Amino acid sequence: MVEITEAVKREIGQHFVFGFHGHEVSADIRTLIRDYYLGNVILMKRNVQSIAQVHDLIGKLQLLAKEAGHERPLMIGIDQENGLVSAFSSPTAGTQFPGAMALAATGSVELTENVYAASGKEMRSAGINWSYSPVADVNSDPRNPVIGVRSFGDDAHDVTAYVEAASRGLTSAKVAPSPKHFPGHGNTHVDSHLSLPRILTSKQELLATELVPFRQAVDSGVASIMTGHMALPLVTGDDTPCSLSRIITTDLLRNEMGFKGVIVTDCLEMEAVAEKYGSEGGAVLSLQAGADVVMICHRFERHVGAFEATYAAVQDGRVSLDALASSGLRIGALKDTFAGTWGDVLSANLDLQEMLQLKQEHDLLSRRAYAASITTLRDPRRTLPFSKRGAAVLFTPRMESINLAVDDAEGKLRDTHGRLRNTAGPSFQAFAASVAEVLPVQHVVYAPDDSVSSELEESLGKASCVIFATRNAFERGEWQLDYLRRVMGKVDASRVVLVTTCAPYDLLNIEEFDVPCLASYEFTVPALWAVSAVIFGEKEAIGSAPVKGG
Repeated sequence: MVEITEAVKREIGQHFVFGFHGHEVSADIRTLIRDYYLGNVILMKRNVQSIAQVHDLIGKLQLLAKEAGHERPLMIGIDQENGLVSAFSSPTAGTQFPGAMALAATGSVELTENVYAASGKEMRSAGINWSYSPVADVNSDPRNPVIGVRSFGDDAHDVTAYVEAASRGLTSAKVAPSPKHFPGHGNTHVDSHLSLPRILTSKQELLATELVPFRQAVDSGVASIMTGHMALPLVTGDDTPCSLSRIITTDLLRNEMGFKGVIVTDCLEMEAVAEKYGSEGGAVLSLQAGADVVMICHRFERHVGAFEATYAAVQDGRVSLDALASSGLRIGALKDTFAGTWGDVLSANLDLQEMLQLKQEHDLLSRRAYAASITTLRDPRRTLPFSKRGAAVLFTPRMESINLAVDDAEGKLRDTHGRLRNTAGPSFQAFAASVAEVLPVQHVVYAPDDSVSSELEESLGKASCVIFATRNAFERGEWQLDYLRRVMGKVDASRVVLVTTCAPYDLLNIEEFDVPCLASYEFTVPALWAVSAVIFGEKEAIGSAPVKGG
């Protein structure tokens, strides 16, 4: 039986990455770093106020680790995919850049690399050295509720080129990339935040599609790869999540594909794992499978429970201490490359004037990228652009839950009784503001079963243009298209433009509406401003859809 000494605890601590709550060092994270020797921390949007605040927070975390006797600095990670999953982006923190599908729509691998390099520079300036991106999933299933526009597209070889560019960009900024979600989360319509996706794909099919971007990442020496929570029973022989499967983690990724970097799991609080195994049991199984670093993002009791479960597993031999030590060498190498020395992290100063200039440069890059992403899916009558005279009516759908990777973390979508608010959300409000810069606009937030009132019908009759936005109206959002049909019965089609503000599948192949259709690929503020510029002729839509229809 292995004795759990302080040295053993220090080794185990390097194999976890945990999150915490607040903009300051909390008592929970202090305990985890000081008493459990936690070696890696993930920041969430809830931890980010500004670049200066994050820099100060990370400095305190690093000092805490040094004072606790850690051999190397902490890896500080964050979910910064850009687009809809941008934990570091806000007006006072990192620049909002386009996400994967929007960047792929630009057709520019070079622009993609520049965007990720710029995002990496901002993160590195704040002290972040690990980004859990880019998404390397090939979005084969249009119904996918959790990946969608987070993917670069549905062609494995195109996705590979963009994943390579994104990884190069981050690495150039000395931020470790982590392509995800190995071995591929694109061919499913189940959200692993809520339950376990079961993907009936053979190994041959996996090699032909899902693994193509990951194989190139491995061959290029990418620093880390994140495993996902999906079952591949035709490959593994059972429904074990890939992140807990030795067949996937060690046999396939480590041995067959030859990956030499750090393997980190997706968050084990996702129900695909937690429902059956618990985060604590999942942690032990992940380490047994060959993961180097286990991620648990939210709850302190689960953090402590995972440590205690791992101590017990090491003690009774279920988890090999020798295997952890070998794995620890990979983690140490990652830290040496991307975290650096204690002198590096504790003497890092933030030049606010230099950062302001950098942000101004990056804002221009972001605007250029968003402008290049807007796509005309069709314009059968060539009615765009619309005149800047008259008045507009803008329809936007009621905000609804998409998935836990994207949804508003503060729960502002729901009231105190858990009911969805009939609200536009800040992005659609900004869309209305962008239209209002050109001409007066009436903003209508529509919901399921809404009718077109006589007052609204009168407004439609007077409007010089009607802008109708959808958001994931493919399948489960079909109610948006039902409402659109009601509106189209009340308005001259020559004055209507449709805008799909997330996955483009809802309008990509629907030809019943003989009106122009634009795609923005995301409902971020700059994406919707870019759409408005195209509608009124200030910019030309030059993007191209990187996916086929549904």
